[in-house]
Amino acid sequence: MSLYVLDTDILSLYQSNHPNVRARVDARHPQELAISVITVEEGLTGWYTALRRAKRRDQLPPLYERLALHVDFLACWKKLLFVPAALARYEQLLTSRLNVGRNDLRIAAITLEHDGIIVTRNLRDFQRVPNLVVEDWSV
Repeated sequence: MSLYVLDTDILSLYQSNHPNVRARVDARHPQELAISVITVEEGLTGWYTALRRAKRRDQLPPLYERLALHVDFLACWKKLLFVPAALARYEQLLTSRLNVGRNDLRIAAITLEHDGIIVTRNLRDFQRVPNLVVEDWSV
């Protein structure tokens, strides 16, 4: 059984009912799907940023409601942690100078540690990571 690790962008597309992504995810058994703790961090950081940038007090209640809904959404997914082995792999990837962002390298390292397949639209960056299997479910 393969493990498909959805990156942040694909998870957002799934949440917004992108037809291709929704169909591909829904066709998989839940045990075959996961997200990384980095995706959790990125999602929460986005909502925290939106809350800090709110200019008017009437913007706050709907933002907090959407934050709470996002937390509930994230709770439904298997989460892969950034364990010491993934940290070591990440540090090794950093020294390779692959010209890939740090969070993407962290997600790649976590995925590699679990012998997973990263599901992303960001083929350009993730395909630079040696031995990482990459699929785009948005097409």
